[in-house]
Amino acid sequence: MSASQTSSSDVPADVPTLLVKIFGKDRPGITAGLFDTLAAYSVDVVDIEQVVTRGRMVLCALVTEPPPGVEGDLRATVHSWAESMKMQAEIISGLGDNRPRGLGRSLVTVLGHPLTAEATAAIAARITKTGGNIDRIFRLAKYPVTAVEFAVSGVETEPLRTALVTDAARLGIDVAVVAAGLYRRAQRLVVMDVDSTLIQDEVIELFAAHAGCEDKVAEVTAAAMRGELDFEQSLHARVALLEGLDASVVDKVRSEVRLTPGARTLIRTLKRLGYQVGVVSGGFTQVTDDLKERLGLDFAHANTLEIVDGRLTGKVTGEIVDRAGKARLLRRFAAEAGVPLSQTVAIGDGANDLDMLNAAGLGVAFNAKPVVREAAHAAVNFPFLDTVLYLLGVTREEVEAADTLDIV
Repeated sequence: MSASQTSSSDVPADVPTLLVKIFGKDRPGITAGLFDTLAAYSVDVVDIEQVVTRGRMVLCALVTEPPPGVEGDLRATVHSWAESMKMQAEIISGLGDNRPRGLGRSLVTVLGHPLTAEATAAIAARITKTGGNIDRIFRLAKYPVTAVEFAVSGVETEPLRTALVTDAARLGIDVAVVAAGLYRRAQRLVVMDVDSTLIQDEVIELFAAHAGCEDKVAEVTAAAMRGELDFEQSLHARVALLEGLDASVVDKVRSEVRLTPGARTLIRTLKRLGYQVGVVSGGFTQVTDDLKERLGLDFAHANTLEIVDGRLTGKVTGEIVDRAGKARLLRRFAAEAGVPLSQTVAIGDGANDLDMLNAAGLGVAFNAKPVVREAAHAAVNFPFLDTVLYLLGVTREEVEAADTLDIV
């Protein structure tokens, strides 16, 4: 479905207007033909909206009343023209422009695979119960998930988000609620976690597989991501198990890293849109530096495995990138990029991402642990990282268009 709208200056509420509605099979020339017909009656355009769904068009034009004595002729001419185009016409008299939208405006993005009628009905009903009004619905994507966007007015963003999150979990869909406005398109910095977000793997487990202690490391990693263990202590405990590994294992681990499906598309599209993109990781620079170069990232920061005489010492060097450290790095990247923190997007899956997600203008939990999903601004539970683009209002068509262009 596609839609377009424009509007002129306000029309007084007592000024007579006509709503001209044309519907039928879409074909070139319908819009031009309607307004050519109306032009003969010296009417002014107040509002236009057009929607095309599976080849069927609905075109609505709100126009001022024609001069006295010719409205009947206008109606007859429009109906005759519509019939000649094998369309139907409806003309409704009224006063003034559309009623003003309520205060408090939000954009609700709903992701489903599939998106059922039951889920759509539940979301629409919940919006109504919160005091909101659905002003417009627009499909952003049909694959790899169905993504639709509701423009809602009449209720503030935070209570609307709170109301919809519970329903989303019950219905098996993802819902993101953000305030409407120019800032949404102005979000210019996206910062991601690496392990189990940008990539499918936990890097320390890849190293541990070469050291023969993968199961033990995985157990500690899972507990840390659930928030059950202090991250810094767990990091030191896991890295200690790698002591003595030959440094040549670094290249092997780099070759084993698997990007999350949609990761390249996400980054390529963001870069094409002029966003800056970075990663922060509780993993290791030996991998993130390579990812930065391969993917053209603007920022990357992680812990560093200490290597002495060609072997891992079982220690890390420098400042530890933990939960608080990720939030600090988000702020640092934003300052270096010249981007207000309110215009940043953070994406992560673990408990050590929470401070970063909460600090960002939009925090997205990606296939995250329950504690993270509950705390983030939005959640995506599909295995495609590029679905995050839909939360930013980017359509599938725009993604595909970006794929045909060189990144500059």
